[in-house]
Amino acid sequence: MSEDRDWILELVRKYHQGHAPGEFVPGVTPVLTSGAVLDETDRVALVEAALDLRIAAGPYARRFERDFARYFGLRKAHLTNSGSSANLLAVTALTSPQLGERRLRPGDEVITAAAGFPTTVNPVLQNGLVPVFIDIEPGTYNVSPDRVASAIGPRTRAIMTAHSLGNPFAAAEIAELAREHDLFLVEDNCDAVGSRYRGRLTGTFGQLSTVSFYPAHHITTGEGGCVLTDDLALARIVESLRDWGRDCWCEPGEDNRCLKRFDQQVGTLPHGYDHKYIFSHVGYNLKTTDIQAAMGSAQLRRLEEFGAARRRNWAQLRAALDGLPGLLLPAPTPGADPSWFGFVLTVTDDAPYTRRDLVAHLESRRIATRRFFGGNLTRHPAYADAGYRVSGDLAVSDMVTDRTFWIGVYPGITDEMLDFVIATITEFVTAHRR
Repeated sequence: MSEDRDWILELVRKYHQGHAPGEFVPGVTPVLTSGAVLDETDRVALVEAALDLRIAAGPYARRFERDFARYFGLRKAHLTNSGSSANLLAVTALTSPQLGERRLRPGDEVITAAAGFPTTVNPVLQNGLVPVFIDIEPGTYNVSPDRVASAIGPRTRAIMTAHSLGNPFAAAEIAELAREHDLFLVEDNCDAVGSRYRGRLTGTFGQLSTVSFYPAHHITTGEGGCVLTDDLALARIVESLRDWGRDCWCEPGEDNRCLKRFDQQVGTLPHGYDHKYIFSHVGYNLKTTDIQAAMGSAQLRRLEEFGAARRRNWAQLRAALDGLPGLLLPAPTPGADPSWFGFVLTVTDDAPYTRRDLVAHLESRRIATRRFFGGNLTRHPAYADAGYRVSGDLAVSDMVTDRTFWIGVYPGITDEMLDFVIATITEFVTAHRR
């Protein structure tokens, strides 16, 4: 059987090697904003897990959780079926009765950015909490400590915000604000795995952090996500919520690790009620599978390589586009070393062209663009009747809604593609000089 397995996996390697990408043809071959970068190791990992019929979470998932937590220097990582689910679990964990007086209750406030991706905000609303929207800074596109401090009110209990497009927010300063005011800090690290602030990895400043493994992100499992923490009590709550809300901590297929499966009194249930079917939270099933985790382990080995490519591509765009009139170019947060998710551009209000014109030109050359996610989320119909508070004005959030977009820097973009992107933008701007 072992020989058959080795033969199959060798065939998989050869199959992958026979499917190399074709030659880049400018204006014909798409230049994507993001995408999975997969090699023969990833394909072999998937097939190997499939040969083991690893169709649910099991040893591959536990190994990936252990290795991913070790990468961050944190004690616990819990894999989920998406980054959005990871955000839902992180916020919901803060409402657990097991936290006692520290738990978040309906009506409590959570400070967050007005401009970004909605799944950073949605769990706040889904838990009956109140988002407090604050503006972002031009250039870095992140919230600032000053804006966070100004937004803190008598019912503020937490801060949850994202490191925008891989660019860290001032995590150390905001974490210190959280400590001073006894607030929870949740880092949405979905776009920033491998980024550092003041030499420290993002995702390690808050009580909880979240990651997405969707193909657009730094490493991928196809669909998937993760919640990370150094707090064992929070980790146990996250695990319970992810696994149907059960009180038991045995792995699926494992029984009686506590040696008290039929010898406990919980709630008003009869003594000895099977602990595997006692529920301490109103939970979900948000687990991943071993097949996905097998790919995650293979991808994790290339994370630093991927980060280097993202930084290199971003730097090449930044240097080549510097000084072009009508464009506000991005800047890293002072003290940050971003593993960039994208290269964000804002067309200035005095430019002789519009964002729409420039985007149309790029798209006509098959250079993909994306908006700054939802822009100002308060302007979307989904939030028209949502209860929220706004602190200060949202002028920059409105600006990015109207005039901002981003292009790709992911590792699948070659130098030839970057040269074409740079030439296309330069040609457009030059043709529109006053």
